[in-house]
Amino acid sequence: MKNKSFPLYPSFSITSIYALDFEKLYSLGYRALLFDIDNTLVLHDEPAKEETVALFERMKAAGLKTALLSNNGEERVGAFQEKVHADYSIANAGKPKANAYLQAVEHFQIQKNQALFFGDQLFTDILGGNRAGVPTVLVKPMGKEKYFHILLKRLLEKPFLLAYQRKHVLFADTITEADEGASS
Repeated sequence: MKNKSFPLYPSFSITSIYALDFEKLYSLGYRALLFDIDNTLVLHDEPAKEETVALFERMKAAGLKTALLSNNGEERVGAFQEKVHADYSIANAGKPKANAYLQAVEHFQIQKNQALFFGDQLFTDILGGNRAGVPTVLVKPMGKEKYFHILLKRLLEKPFLLAYQRKHVLFADTITEADEGASS
């Protein structure tokens, strides 16, 4: 796993969730995948698409549990969960606080290093996962930001991404290493 000594650095960084080999993640010892929704799985405010439903079916077929951890409200998260059939969800997650990440790990009765959290924002998704001790995966944002506060966060993230990129691959095609200690 990559050095996560800095709380804004992810364990891994990928271009897209849609091309991942979920059987490989299972073989590496991961048992649950936790997701942010907006700009990670779909564009902001979009409903789950057929490709998203198929993505969750692929994860389940590989033996992985799935959860949605979102700062969005119950209506948005519930509708998304219903469409993709995620095993668990937490709306109003309070990211970057660690609670939602820890609740998901406890819900699945796994160790923290058997989960991966996927998100597109350093200051909420990655920081929260790192605070919880859950391996994090920074996903390249899917589209242009439509909300000013997120656009502002993207500008503030740039120096951290540049520093990260000096020692790590930013937005790789796949996850190639197992988290230390991940096991069945």
